[in-house]
Amino acid sequence: MRENYFEDGKWWVSPYNFQPEVRESLLLPPKVQIHDATLRDGEQTPGVVFSIDDKIRIATKMDELGVDRIEAGMPAVSPMDAEAIKEISKLGLKSKIFTFARAMKQDIDMALECGADGVIIEVPIGYPKLVTQFGWTWQDVFKKSKDVINYAREQGLYAVFFPYDTTRARRDDLENLCKGIMNESPPDSIGIVDTMGCATPEAIKYMVGWVKGMTGLPIEIHTHNDFGMGVATELAAVTAGAEVVHSCANGLGERTGNAALEELMLGLHLLYGYDTHYKLDKIPELANLISELSNIPIARNKPVLGHGNFIRESGIGIQYVMHDPLVMFGTHPALTGRTGEVVLGKKSGKASIVYKLGELGLGEVSDDQGTEILSRVKQKGIDKRDILTDAEFTAIVNEVRALA
Repeated sequence: MRENYFEDGKWWVSPYNFQPEVRESLLLPPKVQIHDATLRDGEQTPGVVFSIDDKIRIATKMDELGVDRIEAGMPAVSPMDAEAIKEISKLGLKSKIFTFARAMKQDIDMALECGADGVIIEVPIGYPKLVTQFGWTWQDVFKKSKDVINYAREQGLYAVFFPYDTTRARRDDLENLCKGIMNESPPDSIGIVDTMGCATPEAIKYMVGWVKGMTGLPIEIHTHNDFGMGVATELAAVTAGAEVVHSCANGLGERTGNAALEELMLGLHLLYGYDTHYKLDKIPELANLISELSNIPIARNKPVLGHGNFIRESGIGIQYVMHDPLVMFGTHPALTGRTGEVVLGKKSGKASIVYKLGELGLGEVSDDQGTEILSRVKQKGIDKRDILTDAEFTAIVNEVRALA
């Protein structure tokens, strides 16, 4: 594991992340895997439908990126979903292929038929869902789960026990379920699921330690982003010893989405110092593919992916944007396959004008002309309430030159 906050030409994050007093308080596991659920949970985003071919393209791109585990779908949903998983399993990817399953033997059989390596076995445990939606007790969940977990493991599948809405479970229900499962049907790992994205990072850290203490199992963390903390809570889980983080590319998912794959990758690699194998420069390729196939545009200010991440409108420091970007940004644009960009608008300065003239091959102007061009650029930005296009800037330059 690395402890460098700076790497020339790649990143420059806070050195306090690696302060001994900070690191000593963390229970970081030696390795963290990413389990991506875009093809299942991501497709549950309202209005999103991925075809078999779409899913194959996404899975292939994720494998190129280095995603450890791909949740390829839930075969019980439809024959098309099952066929997609079968086709992905045949690709021979380095990523392990998982399916999502109810606590039913027939779902385990379908996972086997699809050629999966592992299975996520979901059951409710959160009090509102357990009682109001299902009318069950923890004993009902235990009875439905134990034989299915054992069956999955007997068939050679990696079994993840996934009691969802974990963060809203009554303490006794979760404790009794965990102890019962460990006595009769221990899975390979257990998930802590913040289905409604309503737990704080501190609560997640507590729960990881608590559940790990009860079970001795590897912990997987699956969060949603309802309070804007999906990635923060998953990374908090890692600092308490969670070994697997769940994600969706571009932050897709129901309601406000799941913890974003690309943000987790950078967080693990740069902020916590894991020497990951992820090809970070491939992130935009996956992101653009997901955006195209889901028909959901990437927000301009989306962390890691937004097209405005490395744009500078202000005239102050523009020389660094292009020539020494770590002065202006936490990561070098090239780290994630991007480039810096200087744009013009209300907040531009004279240095911006000089830079843009050179970039567009428009030659030099006199000081007076530069002042007039800047004035017109600022006014255009105000009137337009946006940045200028290259064509608009070129037109202003030509107008000012024509006055000479």
